[in-house]
Formats: sequence, C-alpha cells, structure tokens
Amino acid sequence: MSQFIIGIDLGTTNSALAYTAAITAEVEHPEVKIFPVPQLANPGEISDLELLPSSLYIPGPNEFVEGALALPWNDKPPYITGLLARKRGVENAGRLVSSAKSWLSNQNANATQPLLPPAAPEGVQKVSPLEASTQYLLHLRAAWDRAHSDARLEDQRVLITVPASFDAAARELTQRAAKQAGYPEVTVIEEPQAAFYAWIERNRNWREQVKSGDLILVVDIGGGTTDFTLIAVTEHDGELQLERVAVGEHLLLGGDNMDLAVARFAEQQFAQKGTKLDAIQFHSLWQQCRAAKELLLSGDASAPKDQPLTILGRGTGLVGGTVRSKITGKEIRNLLIEGFFPTVAPDAAPQRQRRAALMEVGLNYATDPAVTKHLAQFLRQAAANAGTEGFARPTHLLLNGGVLQADAIEHRIFEVLNQWLEQSGAPPLIELQNETKQLDLMHAVAHGAAYYGFARTGKGVRIRGGVPRSYYVGIETSLPAVPGLPAPMKALTVVPFGLEEGSKVELPQRKFALVVGEPAEFRFFSSLSRKNDAAGSLIEEIGDDFEELSPIEVFLPPHTDGTREEIVPVTLESNVTETGMLELWCVSADDRRWKLEFNVRERAAAA
Repeated sequence: MSQFIIGIDLGTTNSALAYTAAITAEVEHPEVKIFPVPQLANPGEISDLELLPSSLYIPGPNEFVEGALALPWNDKPPYITGLLARKRGVENAGRLVSSAKSWLSNQNANATQPLLPPAAPEGVQKVSPLEASTQYLLHLRAAWDRAHSDARLEDQRVLITVPASFDAAARELTQRAAKQAGYPEVTVIEEPQAAFYAWIERNRNWREQVKSGDLILVVDIGGGTTDFTLIAVTEHDGELQLERVAVGEHLLLGGDNMDLAVARFAEQQFAQKGTKLDAIQFHSLWQQCRAAKELLLSGDASAPKDQPLTILGRGTGLVGGTVRSKITGKEIRNLLIEGFFPTVAPDAAPQRQRRAALMEVGLNYATDPAVTKHLAQFLRQAAANAGTEGFARPTHLLLNGGVLQADAIEHRIFEVLNQWLEQSGAPPLIELQNETKQLDLMHAVAHGAAYYGFARTGKGVRIRGGVPRSYYVGIETSLPAVPGLPAPMKALTVVPFGLEEGSKVELPQRKFALVVGEPAEFRFFSSLSRKNDAAGSLIEEIGDDFEELSPIEVFLPPHTDGTREEIVPVTLESNVTETGMLELWCVSADDRRWKLEFNVRERAAAA
C-alpha cells in the first residue's frame, strides 16, 4: 500500500510536486505539502527549490568542467534540467528546450520525433517533446526517491495535471512520459479542477461561501496555455455538490506569448540604438525578458523597478560589441494589460488572421492574443450549449497561474467581467481567494492534484464532470463508388460529454462491419461544443464543430484458424478507465474482442 499521494504539475514553464500522506483513518482534511526539488542553480551548486523550471539544456562537449553537472543521484546526466538549464539557455538559446508541454498537443507535429530546440544549430542533437517531458518527470522521481528511500515514487499513488483542453492524444502522451520515467500507472486531472481543489482544501468552510445555483468561473493562465472552466454548485439530498459544466477550447496563449511581446518591445529599443539582433541574439533576449517579467511582476515589495538587458556582440570583439538596455515594470504592465487583456464587449470574438500557405513547423498559437475576447466567446458558447441566450453569467471567479501574480492583470479581468455582468443586470463577481495567494498561484495545481488523490479515496470533496469533450469514431457510408470522391463519413458518438471515469458504454443496438486480417484505419473526432450527443447517436454530417484527431492504423488479427481478410459484424463498447484513458472495443457475435486505445499519436496495436 502506498504511503503517500503525490500530485505533479507538469507545467509549460515550471513544474511542482505536492504530496500528502495516504491516511487510512477517517481524516477529512489532509495536510498537503510542497516538495522542494534539488537541482543545479549554477555549475557545481545544488539548491532545493519549490519549483522545477520546465527547461532542458543540451550541453555541448567540453562546455562544462568535469563534475560540474553532477546531481546527487547521477554523476553524469545527459541533460541539465531546471534552473541552471533556464539560466544557460539565456546565453545559448540554440541548446535550450522549453514549452515541451505545448508540443504534446500540437496536431501539426509528431511529439515523439526529435523537434526541440526548433532553432538548434547544426550538430546539436535534438530531443522530442515526449523525451523532454520524460526528463522532467525523471528528475522529480529521482529527487523524491533520494529523500524517501523507504517510500519510492514508483510505489506511491501519483496524479499528473494537464490542461482541461488537452485531448485524448495529449493526455496519453503525458501518461506515456510518466511510464517511460518509471512511474506507476498515473491518473490525470485537469489543471483548473486541480486549482479549485486547492481552494477547497485551503477553505474548509467553502460550503459557507457558495450556495446552490452559483456558477464558478476558473481562469487558469499558465506559461503556455489559457484554460477556462465553469463549475456549477448544485444540491442533492441537502448536500452541496460541484459539477464541471463547461471547458474551453485548447488555447495556446499564455506567459510565453507575453514574454515574446516584451522581447519584441525590447528589440525595438535596441534597434533605436542602431543594433539589429539576429535570431540567436533575439532568443537570448526572449529568455532575459521572461526572467525580467517574472521578477518585475512578482508582487515582491523588494523587487526592483527595472531590469537590465544585455546582448553580446557577434563575431570577434564580443565584449566590446556588448549592447545594454533596460525594461521597467511599468512598461511590461502596459504591454500586457492593453495587449492581452483589453476592455471589450461581451459579444467580442477573437480575430482570425490570414495565414501564409507555407509556415514553419511549430506550435499552433492562438492568432488573437486578447484573452478577454477568448473569454467572451467561451461564455457565449457555454450559454448556447445550455440552451440560453447571451453569455453564461458566473457568480464567482477563481484565478490561477503565474501570470496572475500581477495585480493589474487580476484587476483588469474583474473589471471586464463585471462590466459584462452589469450590462446584463447580474450582480458583480465574488472572488474566491486564499490567504497565501502568491504560493497558491504557483503551486495550487500540484497542491490540488494531491488533494484530489485524497478525495478519490472517498474522504474528500469531488467535482463531478467526467470527460470534458465528446468523442466519435468515423463510420464509412455504404454507397456505390463515385470516381474521384471518397465515401462519405458519419460520426458515431462513443464517449458522450461528461462520462465519468470508470464508466462503460455498450452500444448493442447498432452493428457495424469490421475489417480484420489486413491493415485498416480508424478515424476519430472530438468536440467541445457538442455536449448533448447521446452515446450511440449517429451524426450524418461532420461539420466545423468537430475536430479530427490523428487516425489510428492497426492490423486486427482474423479468427485464430484463418489468415485471410474478413468482414466481421460487431457491436461497440467504450470505456473510460480510472486513469482517464479512452478505450473502444469491437465485439463480434462469437465474443471475439478487439481493443483500440486512443493512442492517436502513434500506430496503435490491437489487443
């Protein structure tokens, strides 16, 4: 039996680990602690820090003296992970891997292939986003095992957080990274839910702060993504219950975008001094601006008002060619407030920019950086899905994410939302806060994941909600062939929105023809907006409200005494495991069964 429940925030910018004892007695309120992670702060210097920067540095030959990169559990690590990696990347961005998490959900790239760093110079061995994520988890596991030799991580109950908008593919890749890092079978939990669990754990009187009928908006702005979630407060048999009722679309918009905006502003300052930066110099500036933003917006009263920026010259005479500038906290606030959180109307929508036909392979960032426009669209969509007009009107707001350490950003979000509510005649928002706000913003997700693990034992509060989107399998229409046109495709609902973990859906009322004995392709779709499609419903037309996932190509074995192609009549069963994996079973009349897992980023094998 495990001694601890461990919650891990595998973040885009920073990662964290929280834990609580796996108490067997009747304890309603567990004590959740943050685990300080030992890591290299400088060559030869180990520090225990409450955050592990999600940065991986690929050292060059003879770049460091012998033993300078030694860790307590590894004398010669192949990579640098954590704070020193981030620092070194400022000086040599071509060897720095960052934002690996965002690549896990990138439909335009294979996250198992060596893609990072994208701008690595010739001779630098790149790594895959999956491998980078594995390395972060390996570091956390090794650090934990060193401190808990009698309770190794592989024997504990582990939960890892993902953005609410992560599809089945990205969730599976996260679980795969954990498996490669030697973790036990992990459970995934959505980050906004984890942040809300942290608020529940810190506010034991939460039932006195909300009532039945309230609607809680969770806004989580991390390093790479922005997540919106609505949680409804309901009542059953006199007890308050919580139910997640809406999840926003995957939005690659967060601290990384803001760092880039600050870097572009600083680049203009250097240009005014006659210095045009090349790609390597700009990447160095980008990393410096990230550090400057975090320092100047930290909310620390002792933080400086400005931060120097230094760019080394290229070619000979590097010292003499060094150019210096600075950026102030006021400049950063103005850039971020007006650029990312403008005051807009509740009917505002993100602008779609016209794109070039050919682009670099990279992350599919949101084309409109205005978070408030995306928020307005989310609330309107939530209302439409609930069958009401206008926009969903939250009564409470919970903010999370390192970006929201800046009070000015927090105030602007409240200002915009309250303007919308006032125009619709609704009361102003009530903020859900914790006493230790700064700690919560950086650690709430890991903290809440550990509490959720405790709640799964039946001893704490759980948020109902299940799967955050509907899933469909493509069904090829049986029609005569037409030259030049593929057979039309329909979509069968195999996992309806909100299906709880550990639930099973059987569809005996429909039979389909399954091709076995030769390679076949399964097409899968998902939708965040179609929340009323019942399991087994067949949608005749696949429209813009569907998102196609990468297909699964498999070889389904024929009958044990046959080797030729067969067409087998089957019914379908779908299952959401306790760890969040989605499975689809094809069942024949003679009880032969073929299983498909949603490993849609690789060629899956049938069981």
